[in-house]
Amino acid sequence: MKNYPPEFKMDAVALYESRPEATIRSVAADPGINPETLRNWVRVAGASRPRGRRSPEPAQPPAPLEAENAALRKKVRELEEEREILRKTAKYFAGETRW
Repeated sequence: MKNYPPEFKMDAVALYESRPEATIRSVAADPGINPETLRNWVRVAGASRPRGRRSPEPAQPPAPLEAENAALRKKVRELEEEREILRKTAKYFAGETRW
């Protein structure tokens, strides 16, 4: 029988509570613990989540986040293009310096 530190137990229970769509089995698989062990920790901690199916909440992030995400995606594309240009340039010059 494994002996887990209290911090690990609290983190595992917090992970379970923070993921309402996940099952105990799926949450327990991430850190590699037995699902029944996690179930016991959840019971002892008194953690609870709403039971039953909840109506799906609209997944529409606020407008400022959308704008920031779009800007970040654009920047990533630019950086990927720059990296590709540098990679090709390095290959070209590496081939030119060989005897």
